[in-house]
Amino acid sequence: MSKNIIICGVGGQGTVLAAKVLSQAAISNGERVLSAETIGMAQRGGSVVSHIRIGQDVFSPLVPQGQADVLIAFEAAEAVRNIEFLKQGGSVIVNKKVVQPVTASLSGKTFDENEMICYLQKVAGNVIAVDTDQACRDLGSSKVVNMVLLGAASKSGLISKEELKAALKLLVKPEFYELNVKAVDYV
Repeated sequence: MSKNIIICGVGGQGTVLAAKVLSQAAISNGERVLSAETIGMAQRGGSVVSHIRIGQDVFSPLVPQGQADVLIAFEAAEAVRNIEFLKQGGSVIVNKKVVQPVTASLSGKTFDENEMICYLQKVAGNVIAVDTDQACRDLGSSKVVNMVLLGAASKSGLISKEELKAALKLLVKPEFYELNVKAVDYV
């Protein structure tokens, strides 16, 4: 049985590391993993999307529209932009925070996170909205949004927290391991 995951956000939020941690956890379990990332202008705050496909019956790294089991969004507007990837009955794990795009700032408009979360709940149904700003304050670091969201994703049955922690041990510097483990356990 395959698993299809979309991770989306804005450059600098840690989406690439989150994709690597999920992939490593699956590989450590003997699963076949294919992944692809579109990062382009991400270095300048642009959209980042990672596709992760896990399973022996997976032959392409790109998740087809309407086939993602889980959409992990580091930013609410990116969740809305990528919702077409989610399959019916899939889960959305979303950061409540909205990063206002430059175009919205220039036009005097703003994106409302509550409006976006309500839209996602209407469209997807199974939505876990996480206040990562509060999590970062509680954990003492703004660099753990990715692991907080992966920890929340474990509630969807995607992966266990123990598998995430084992992958972290292989991928992060030892001095950051404990902080990342606390972030995984936060939600």
